[in-house]
Amino acid sequence: MLVLCVIFALLGAASNAAGTVLQRKAALSVPAQDALKPRLMVDMVRQPVWLLGICGVVGAALFQALALVEGPLALAQPVFILELPFALLIAIPVLHRTLPASGWISVGCMVAGLVVALASAAPDGGTDQAPMTRWIPAVALCAGGTVFTVAAARHRPSGATRAALLGTGAAISNALTAALIKSAANTFSASGFDAFLTAWQTYGFAVCGVTAVFLLENALQAGSIAASQPALTLGDATVSLLLGVLVYSEHIRVGWWIVPELAGIALIIAGTVHLSRAVPLIAELGT
Repeated sequence: MLVLCVIFALLGAASNAAGTVLQRKAALSVPAQDALKPRLMVDMVRQPVWLLGICGVVGAALFQALALVEGPLALAQPVFILELPFALLIAIPVLHRTLPASGWISVGCMVAGLVVALASAAPDGGTDQAPMTRWIPAVALCAGGTVFTVAAARHRPSGATRAALLGTGAAISNALTAALIKSAANTFSASGFDAFLTAWQTYGFAVCGVTAVFLLENALQAGSIAASQPALTLGDATVSLLLGVLVYSEHIRVGWWIVPELAGIALIIAGTVHLSRAVPLIAELGT
């Protein structure tokens, strides 16, 4: 059911947002010289707040799998755009902050834009599984995009640009993880646990998921949530939509429907950009 797909996706976005806020809090105490090194993860694991954040991420993955079993990738993943307002709204009480009136307007724009875009696109259809002829180019392009963003980030000092680049890399990895989870979850639903364990997608999403978490930790260590989260959420939704259409043959409405779809996307982008700029106390998270 599409309604269940949206509900599970919303729960996943909220859970992931809570995990992101807690991980960012932990990342503030990590030495800058540990960036993009395995040592960073060792430092994180020693902090209870980071472990709570990982619980949020695990919960998000479970809700995400349920959403992807119930509906198309092109519907479930764009809902994760709401992770940014969820993250900020969770960070406010956790860090004893307040959200200005303009911030609430931005949140409203994001929600309205998402509703308009998804209602206009009406993602549906698609297959439960995809042939290797579609998986191979999809995995290659996503891997190439991730490597490119990481390479670009390595030459940047800590700050908003580095955080945005690493957030983009995490977004690409997240989108590919979701596409692989959909296949693995459908395998489990149709054929049971043994088939799930023998499907290459099961191990593929595990590797991609770990990569996404590693890049997210580095993005949070490099800069604020306000810098990394827009790239993470918008990038995840965009790449997921493309993977849904190109890998799973999902359908979205075209023709004159493109006009309200673009209007919804414009609202989302405007709300996201304004929200990230209008909350300086979140941009200085933890200071």
